[in-house]
Amino acid sequence: MHTRRIGDAEVSAIGLGAMPMSIEGRPDEARSLATIHAALDAGVTLIDTADAYHRDAHEVGHNETLIAKALASHDGGKDVLVATKGGHLRPGDGNWTLDGSPRYLKEACEASLRRLGVKAIGLYQFHRPDPKVPYAESVGAVRDLLDEGKIRMAGISNANPEQIRQANEILGGRLVSVQNQFSPAFRSSEPELRLCDELGIAFLPWSPLGGISRAGELGSAYAPFARVGEAHGVSPQRVCLAWTLAKSPVVVPIPGSSRPETILDSLAATELALTAEEIAELDAV
Repeated sequence: MHTRRIGDAEVSAIGLGAMPMSIEGRPDEARSLATIHAALDAGVTLIDTADAYHRDAHEVGHNETLIAKALASHDGGKDVLVATKGGHLRPGDGNWTLDGSPRYLKEACEASLRRLGVKAIGLYQFHRPDPKVPYAESVGAVRDLLDEGKIRMAGISNANPEQIRQANEILGGRLVSVQNQFSPAFRSSEPELRLCDELGIAFLPWSPLGGISRAGELGSAYAPFARVGEAHGVSPQRVCLAWTLAKSPVVVPIPGSSRPETILDSLAATELALTAEEIAELDAV
């Protein structure tokens, strides 16, 4: 497995996005555990989660609990960087709400620590800016958690360039990751990707294949990915992840998966070398 860096951690160049295993349409637990174990067996050392990755109001942290169970039952679990997030909430009616208050973020971190069964969270990320709370206050809470040793590394998610610079300043230059949406269908985070490349901060694209409901349609929606895939004898999804990796060495995609076969296909993208001409064709989509 090829590797890249998030802060001081060396991780697999592609991580596992675990959200599909806990929200609407999720599989049974046995298949989810099999998916996580297949990823670990293939060399994955980065798993992305959040306390808000659940379906019903009474099961906050469902995904974190699932991951903790999977890691505890696998020999390779101790070598995995678990990246979780706080600041998003799901009241149980299908909506997503926000709470970026320092009080809530610190309480959420404590709860995540308990669910993950660790003394310090490997990577904790502020999930999404809350317009009701000054951004500096939210990131300041993450800084406090870092200073207190509750988290080992700090990141932010769904941030713009100004917020990236502000967060890095508040954290005293210790911002290690930015997790933003990026895919062929969503290219507006390219300025953030370029800034992360400039600053040496890991950029973790979420929904790099276009999202749970559209990942399977990538080849039909974006013909060049299908054409390049046919030339290499691989799926359009694998081409997409190889293209994303080629953007910058700071990019670490986290494709979501709930089946062993899909995460294994995604991981094979690290072995797919695209030509400059193919990358230019895909960039033009």
